[in-house]
Amino acid sequence: MAAVAGSLMYSCSAKSYSRIMGANDRIQVSVMGVNSRGNALAQNFASQESCDVIHICDVDSRAITKCMTALKDRQDIKASAHTDVRKSLESKDVDALVIAAPDHWHAPAALLAMQAGKHVYLEKPCSHNPKEGEILVKAAKQYDKIVQMGNQRRSWPNVVEGINAVKNGAIGRVYFGKGWYSNNRASIGIGKETAVPDWLDWELWQGPAPRRNYKDNIVHYNWHWLWHWGTGEALNNGTHMIDLLRWGMQVDYPTKVSSNGGRYRYQDDWETPDTQVINLDFDNGMTMSWEGRSCNGKNIEGSSVGVMFYGEKGSLLIPSGNSYTQFDLDGKVVKEVKHSLVVDPLNKSNPSEILDAYHIQNMFDGIRSGSNLNAGIDSGHKSTLLVQLGNIAQRTGGSLNIDPTNGHILNNVNAQKLWDRSYEKGWEMKL
Repeated sequence: MAAVAGSLMYSCSAKSYSRIMGANDRIQVSVMGVNSRGNALAQNFASQESCDVIHICDVDSRAITKCMTALKDRQDIKASAHTDVRKSLESKDVDALVIAAPDHWHAPAALLAMQAGKHVYLEKPCSHNPKEGEILVKAAKQYDKIVQMGNQRRSWPNVVEGINAVKNGAIGRVYFGKGWYSNNRASIGIGKETAVPDWLDWELWQGPAPRRNYKDNIVHYNWHWLWHWGTGEALNNGTHMIDLLRWGMQVDYPTKVSSNGGRYRYQDDWETPDTQVINLDFDNGMTMSWEGRSCNGKNIEGSSVGVMFYGEKGSLLIPSGNSYTQFDLDGKVVKEVKHSLVVDPLNKSNPSEILDAYHIQNMFDGIRSGSNLNAGIDSGHKSTLLVQLGNIAQRTGGSLNIDPTNGHILNNVNAQKLWDRSYEKGWEMKL
């Protein structure tokens, strides 16, 4: 067994790494959706020497206050607050919009930003449905803007090394990949229609989505499990693992997709599966699978999240952090690459701040010099689409035949109805 340290990484606290990477030209950003993940992103962007967070945007006044306080330790300037992100996008001072709002906002906000002349950092998933993803790919080209998706592991050095090992034949020809996510999420209960809290702009929270009455168990986070706004565990966490599998196996679109599972653990308002297995076949003799268990946190291969590549000569594991392990066909460790930084994949807001700085700087390099993005929107859409197809198969109760040239569903009218969505009047996505 060979143990290798991650030489590209550094050891430091979040505070000591503040403003670690300098540049002559400062990039000024606006951050949308700062209650949880967006708060962490705002702090991370503010910590980059080459960046200022000049606007924070949220429909929750409490989230704005919380984020404004957090930014005091990260930058000298004071950000201005906006309830409506569209007001922020009117500013000529904003260079890029960071989007961490709920899923139904992701693609519409990204399109609005590009149309306003801004670059975009877009948390996963890049879209609520496949049609939105296709629109973003076209928009990035039409408006000539950088769109970096939050598949941060594509910038983690040891993960990159592990993926390159798979690509370069370390375990021979790869024919199967498995990804997973496990957690112990509680019931969200049965929501009650009630008055909208005075701290929340419910109209703007809904934004592009057709209007629904406010319930007391939607905001914050539980919207993930309601199809009207969210995309379930598959896109919430499966996107990351499917992206790693697609990257290492060097595939784009499948030929067949199936999904099994359901909402099994509790009887409540949760609509998306809490238990789900998505299988994807590709036309070059490869299959990948993703297993999601939202309500049973038993680890696989010692990690709550991860991927395993299986090849003719062995296998390679990438668990939750910036590390990988290569095995031979008998399961014996051939090579192990570790890093001391602990990544907590169950932390909903900030599991890997220091590592994610690499991803942010990669976006900045793309803006300044046109260098290649590690997770541009074309790649991001393809990975998002794979798990969207899994959800469509799940919701329509059968396997889907897919055109491997573009990822479109073949000969299935019911499934095709879920390719896009309806919008609140005036919020339709138009190039």
